[in-house]
Amino acid sequence: MKIILLLPLAFMQVLVFAQVPGEKYPDDSASVYHAGVPKGEVLKFRLEGSKIYPGTWRDYWIYIPAQYHPDQPACVYINQDNIQFKAPIVFDNLINSKEIPVTIGIFVSPGRVSATDSITALDRFNRSFEYDGLGDQYARFILRELLPVVEKQRASDGRSIRLSKNGNDRVIAGSSSGAIAAFTAAWEHPEEFSRVFSCIGTYVGIRGGDRYPTLIRKYEPKAIRIFLQDGNNDQNSYAGDWFKENELMERALQFSGYEVAHVWGEGAHSGGQATSIFPQVIRWLWKDYPKPVNAGTSKNYLLQEIVLPGEGWKPVNNLQRFTGTKQAKATNGYVYVIENQTANHYSKLYLITPKGKKLLCETNSNHFEGLALTPDQSQLYVAEPSSHWIWIYQINADGTLRYKQRYGWLHVPDQAENAGGCAIACDNAGHVYVATRMGVQVMDQIGKVAAMLPLPGNLPATSLYFSGFGFSTINVVCGQKTYSRKLNVRGISPVDSPNKPPIPKL
Repeated sequence: MKIILLLPLAFMQVLVFAQVPGEKYPDDSASVYHAGVPKGEVLKFRLEGSKIYPGTWRDYWIYIPAQYHPDQPACVYINQDNIQFKAPIVFDNLINSKEIPVTIGIFVSPGRVSATDSITALDRFNRSFEYDGLGDQYARFILRELLPVVEKQRASDGRSIRLSKNGNDRVIAGSSSGAIAAFTAAWEHPEEFSRVFSCIGTYVGIRGGDRYPTLIRKYEPKAIRIFLQDGNNDQNSYAGDWFKENELMERALQFSGYEVAHVWGEGAHSGGQATSIFPQVIRWLWKDYPKPVNAGTSKNYLLQEIVLPGEGWKPVNNLQRFTGTKQAKATNGYVYVIENQTANHYSKLYLITPKGKKLLCETNSNHFEGLALTPDQSQLYVAEPSSHWIWIYQINADGTLRYKQRYGWLHVPDQAENAGGCAIACDNAGHVYVATRMGVQVMDQIGKVAAMLPLPGNLPATSLYFSGFGFSTINVVCGQKTYSRKLNVRGISPVDSPNKPPIPKL
């Protein structure tokens, strides 16, 4: 067995835990060495030259179990903030007892940018930037930079390292900011990370983590199994109440049908309890393996109304391309058209009467990109991609517009300053489907986003429209790809007569 120093002093200042006086937890049998149990080895390496986080360097450790053979790709455990929870000892014991599959552990520190002069200047510590923010940047770092370089290394006896590429074979974990980093990686790419352990997770208002309980409730459930741990003496500071936010996460995950377990204790911002329960956590995360982790059923009323069980997104190769919804035509012959002035960065909204007369309704300082009539054709929705708003107008008897209002409120991703709402379609019940950077956001009739349909790989949607029998298939354009999905709705077709929708849920 080859063991390298597990927690180098150079990084101890990055992650500081506090314990309640007298906070002690028992050791699980799997957390202590046992005679006769084959011991894996832990190797230490350094990663430099990142393109995703330019200028950073970081250390990482690879745990290779004694039972690993390169003829079979190993399951993967990834941990932020170095080695924690006595993980190598736990893996030795649980792999030996066949309670978990043969697993290679990867333990990685947060990045640092070295000062040009360490005597007069401080290094840049990238931990919060990499871990606390939403979006898929850190997940891309793991997938495109960390895992490939791990597979270039070898065990001390020369064994090559082969890691499974199947998300069902991966666990990702961490403490505090490392915990939200782990959850975010799985949230952004559930096809890559199906199992999550979150210890004293920082789901608070540092870089947007406090948005997760709301997003979880609105999004269609993803195939993620998650174990949460925290103590009710955790931090309560400028960014929020750590314990209460973890409780909100658990409540949201339960509401949305996820496989979620938790242990709440009395501890502070400490890894003590998590270390004690870690064998229990790992057993639970791997339970029933290799049976895949599946998405559950949400209690979200709108998702229940519009989603058909078993109907997911399918790539479409021969579907006619569709570039937008810059025109809306009422059955009485009135047509509304957007004309964007590219050079001046503003839009004009026109009414074309049945006799062909063109009337200017609105000049907007930002571009409009999508139009849709309500089912009763009494109001007009207009998308403004450079903001998070959907505008609404009431239509007069002569087709002119009045009572303009910022009406629909869209969610904005962490890596952008706007929602990117660029196309709209309605169904005959009055729900409004908007193509955005975060997939398809579905508003009710009073302008609230109540449901969100993510696209494969969390791609942004650039256009959408209904088609097919009963106009029940929604088609979404994502860059050069088009995806289709059958829903339990009837989209409005261009020839539909005005239809008064039901009163919305207030």
